[in-house]
Amino acid sequence: MSKIGVFPAAGGLGTSILNHLVEIVPASQLILIARKPENLDAFKQKGATIRRADYEDPTSLEGAFEGVDVLMLISYASFEIDFRVNVQRHAIDLALRDGVKHIFYSSLGFGGDLEDVSVAHVMGAHLATEKYLAELQSRRADTFTYTSIREGLYSESFPIYTSWFDPADPVSEITIPHDGSGPGVAWVKRDELGEATAKLIASYVTDPAGFAHLNRKLLLSGPRELSLNETAEVLGKAVGRPVRIREISVDEFVRLPQHGVKHTYHGVDLAREWATAWEAIRRGETAVVSPLLGKILGREPESFEKTVSDLTR
Repeated sequence: MSKIGVFPAAGGLGTSILNHLVEIVPASQLILIARKPENLDAFKQKGATIRRADYEDPTSLEGAFEGVDVLMLISYASFEIDFRVNVQRHAIDLALRDGVKHIFYSSLGFGGDLEDVSVAHVMGAHLATEKYLAELQSRRADTFTYTSIREGLYSESFPIYTSWFDPADPVSEITIPHDGSGPGVAWVKRDELGEATAKLIASYVTDPAGFAHLNRKLLLSGPRELSLNETAEVLGKAVGRPVRIREISVDEFVRLPQHGVKHTYHGVDLAREWATAWEAIRRGETAVVSPLLGKILGREPESFEKTVSDLTR
């Protein structure tokens, strides 16, 4: 029986994956690794093995993946590039050293139709990690495979792309370096990404040789593309007041006080780097609607309107 590892296992996407995985495979098949293992007590009680490790503490990863055959590696939560790439490579190297045979990697839905380039700074570490996985596989073709899952932009993450629009304290004007016109975003519900990812993992474990996505990238996106203007209209309907987008320059954007706080990582203000996300949206990098999520779920994915309505109810 193949052992499935998940790291980090206690975040939003990780928890969603686990909630669906335990409905498909026995919890005793799971090795769950997290910075705060106490957050995984519910899965421990079901029979999962729980371990502590943290991307930011490299020594904690020593032995963390022992006994794991299939690893769901969830990307480090940041949009820095160098630090993020380094900690993810370290985790991958140790996983392979510990005998992991297949890695699922949670990438991001920039880059259009699975392209290997993006103008979005936030995509840089993902592209580098995908390249590293491919290079490792080419050198270890007999012992290692991978699948990179480009998870579309979460419907729940709309505040990041709408200047931190808060439905509890809504503004009538969203100021971003974008005019709101299309192409837009194929928003996707995070829990449906978790469900589909769990099903992909279970499919691989059931039949590794027949798995359709060996050594490939795949895109899980929402069912429809919405421009940022349409996104603002949905938010307006949810809060019961008109909401519009006003385009500002990147220089104006980075001077807004909330962005210096929201986009500072390890003491460095990356608001200007974050602004590249809107250029990527403008170029259509997040507009690709892939049918794959619906095929895996066996149903039409939830609409952005439904998710936002439920969030703001």
